Amino acid sequence: MSLETLTTFFGWMTVVHFVILTIATLAMFLMRDWATGLHAKLFDLEEQQVRQTFYSWLATYKLLIFVFALVPWLALHIM
Repeated sequence: MSLETLTTFFGWMTVVHFVILTIATLAMFLMRDWATGLHAKLFDLEEQQVRQTFYSWLATYKLLIFVFALVPWLALHIM
């Protein structure tokens, strides 16, 4: 596998992950009350706990995108 192929792969992987992150963030902000109410009832949690868990998930997902997609793409791009 060539560096050009890997660079392209990591670049598109980064784009796809950021699109998923953006859609998840927009969905959570646009359907906040419905989504938190549904998950609170489903898992027998407080709505505040559901919101905190979701924001924590978003932050973790963003960090994982940086570590496993964006940084390798940048490193390959610099090479």
